[in-house]
Formats: sequence, structure tokens, C-alpha cells
Amino acid sequence: MINRTVLVGRLTRDPDLRYTNSGAAVATFTVAVNRQFTNSQGEREADFINCVIWRKAAENFSNFTHKGSLVGIDGRIQTRSYENQQGQRVYVTEVVVENFSLLESRAQSEQRQNQGGNAGFQNNAPQSSGNTNPFDAGQGNNNGSQSNSNGNASSAASSNPNDPFADNGEQIDISDDDLPF
Repeated sequence: MINRTVLVGRLTRDPDLRYTNSGAAVATFTVAVNRQFTNSQGEREADFINCVIWRKAAENFSNFTHKGSLVGIDGRIQTRSYENQQGQRVYVTEVVVENFSLLESRAQSEQRQNQGGNAGFQNNAPQSSGNTNPFDAGQGNNNGSQSNSNGNASSAASSNPNDPFADNGEQIDISDDDLPF
């Protein structure tokens, strides 16, 4: 059986770090993940996915992320249920995080927080500091240096004009004949 989940999105709030009676750290948080398509008004909608992370990873995640942080999550989907105080059965579906990556540098995160905390966290595509591929944004480079020195999305697209995935702000027209199915 396979149960594998990979998410790239922004935190909707600071992680909530708690400790169990036995002393194990557990953090819960929600990741907003933009959908790949737009609605009838031309806006991108987002899915808000609940996540939980355990032990030392929970402490590290809570220390290095804040509301609006761009993160990559690798884990598994888990469902559980419990009885609330009113005696009703409550069902919960969440992602149990096994690995995570910080997808923006500390400087970018601090700059976003200094601009009011919501820069790049809108109901449309997240602004990942000019890097059009979220997997390249700060991956393995969390020492505060930026991967794109001027942080301008248009310069990232113009640095490689043959990149079909570069975001140059233009709408892509695809006819039904172009689709493989």
C-alpha cells in the first residue's frame, strides 16, 4: 500500500507547539495550497490542509517557521476519530509530517514579516521571491542567501527565455488539440 503526500504552500498561522504528558513535542499547523486552476472570476482558490508533526522535528519546525512561511511538506494522510464533550463523534483527516523543507531564505521570511506579514500570502499564486520553481527556492540554501540576487520574477523568466515553465505573467492559450487526452 502507498500513502504518500507532498505539499508546497504557506502557513496560515504560526505552528501550535505543545507537549504530551510523556514529554513528546507535537506541533499542529495548517498549510494553504493554491489550486492549479482559477475559478470563474479568474482567482485562484486554495485548499487548507491540517498537518501535525512530532518530536524534535516539531520543535525545529516551530522555531523556524511563522505565519506565511513557504514550506514543503512530505508525509502521510491519517484519519482518526474521537468523541467530543457533547458526546458526538468527530472525524479528523490530517497529514502526519515526516519531512519538511523551508522554501524561502531567512532574509526573505523576515522581509515578508516586516511588510505586514501577508506579503505573498494572498488568495492567488504565492510570491516566492522571484523564483518560479518553489522546489528551487532556498532548497538546501537556508543560510540567508538568495538564489536569485535581485528577487525579480521577470528577470528570472528572462534569464532563460526558453524555459516553458517560467512565469512571465502572460496567460497560456491551450486548445483541445494540444492536450494528449
